[in-house]
Amino acid sequence: MTTVFPTLLHRFLHWEAAQAEVIALTEPRPDGRVVDYSWREIGDQARRMAAHLESLGLPPRSNIAILGRNSAHWIMADLAIWMAGHVSVPLYPTISAASARHILEHSEARLLFVGKLDGKADNWNQIRTALPQELPLIALPLSPLPQAQQWEALTAATVPLQQPHLPDAGEMATILYTSGTTGVPKGVMHSFGNMARYAQGSGDFCGFTPADRLLSYLPLAHAAERSFVEANLLAHGLRVYFNDALETFVADLQRARPTVFISMPRLWTNFYAGVCAKLPATAQALLGADSPEGAALRQNVLAMLGLPDVRIAFTGSAPLPPEIVDWYRKLGLELLDVYGMTEDFCWSHYSRPGAVRLGYCGEALPGVQARIAANGEIEVKTVTRMLGYYKDPALTASALTDDGYFRTGDRGEYDEANRLKITGRVKELFKTSKGKYVAPAPIENRFAHPMVEAVCVTGAGHPQPFVLLMPSLAARQQMGDPAARDALVATWEALLGEVNATLEPHEALSHVVVVKEPWTIDNGFLTPTMKIRRSIIEERYLGKAAAWAAPGSKVVLETD
Repeated sequence: MTTVFPTLLHRFLHWEAAQAEVIALTEPRPDGRVVDYSWREIGDQARRMAAHLESLGLPPRSNIAILGRNSAHWIMADLAIWMAGHVSVPLYPTISAASARHILEHSEARLLFVGKLDGKADNWNQIRTALPQELPLIALPLSPLPQAQQWEALTAATVPLQQPHLPDAGEMATILYTSGTTGVPKGVMHSFGNMARYAQGSGDFCGFTPADRLLSYLPLAHAAERSFVEANLLAHGLRVYFNDALETFVADLQRARPTVFISMPRLWTNFYAGVCAKLPATAQALLGADSPEGAALRQNVLAMLGLPDVRIAFTGSAPLPPEIVDWYRKLGLELLDVYGMTEDFCWSHYSRPGAVRLGYCGEALPGVQARIAANGEIEVKTVTRMLGYYKDPALTASALTDDGYFRTGDRGEYDEANRLKITGRVKELFKTSKGKYVAPAPIENRFAHPMVEAVCVTGAGHPQPFVLLMPSLAARQQMGDPAARDALVATWEALLGEVNATLEPHEALSHVVVVKEPWTIDNGFLTPTMKIRRSIIEERYLGKAAAWAAPGSKVVLETD
């Protein structure tokens, strides 16, 4: 069993003393350098910044914001905020300017740490215009603000704080503003105890030791990365490697050689497609062979991906096609589907090794009670449940049942082994012109295919629903060749037929629209955690729906 500890800060102080010279963070820089930080160095810099924060005379428990892509100093800033007795408020680097201003004003942030940003892989060029003029700024290394106070100068001129604030488990540690698919971001308050309980449970599930390695590349401002990477780093004394940029992802992954790895279906699919494009059919057949040659090939493929040392691999947010899941199983990776939310700090349901069922996200974790309400909504009561929504007791009350269960907004069902299947969102039902209700998510999940990256089933007010389809990267690369394009159209038409064969008549999709513009975080079609923003997508495309339906084609290629 994992060591019990009151907070992640207490645990950090343990590792700072117990393995002071051990490398904890490895960060590749844009100039090609790779910088290592030991536990002692992290503690020294965090303590110096905490002392500077104390010198500012801020009210106790002030909210201090962090904006930047993942970096070693993002975590150091978080530690400094906690050591000085304050609350951290992270912002997504891809957030809109309006949302950034809302969060900074709503949280009454007293100071903003500005970290790694370049205006290319993030939304810094717009965010910078929305920063309140009176808000003090401190620039972390790799920040685009040379005119602001600099982390290096402040820490160099400040004596380390010897007696950092040691919080109680019940104290608020952070406010996580949900990315949301609609509406204004909500501030989810989490205590130090919640974060510690997650890390202890995660340690038990994964068997973490200081020898483990993780790669940090999903947004640290999101509960998934904050829990999986930061909480496990501080709790278990392991080592974290950072990804510098999309272009360096493979190299950064190969450097890290993680022992536990989490990703979204999109990346697992891209890995699969990339390897398949390089391996001839004979080699593909050899992958599953019980022979020395098959074993060697499997290890070579895993090494090519940077995953030869992975002992636990997680996936989440949407199902993967069965053939891709089987392909990874041949390699020796059993992908474990997981389910969690910002409000429970990602501690809800995990698939267990050897008990994975495709399309299901596993059983309730220790300390989690779950049930299905009369309307099909999943309700959970967890040991990591949020303190509430910041400044919104009414919303907090409406999110909880009278007996303390959180209303997730997701619809679901359990199988005979108590494994949970997500069947959609409670509020995503829409009505066709025939007066029939359609739940889009279960239909969207049936479109899992290597040539499909994302889909959105829509059609409110139309005779039949239809599906907007964003091709995978591999498919987009083939669209310029007429013969390959025709083959893809045939593939998507066949997929449409397969999906429709599983649906009720009122759910049957009239056609597929293959969208021209990729859906990304930057253009607003995806949330920072790569979920579709249904309302934004529908606003963009529904005006064309009648024209697309008129010809009666099963597959429509968007041309403008």
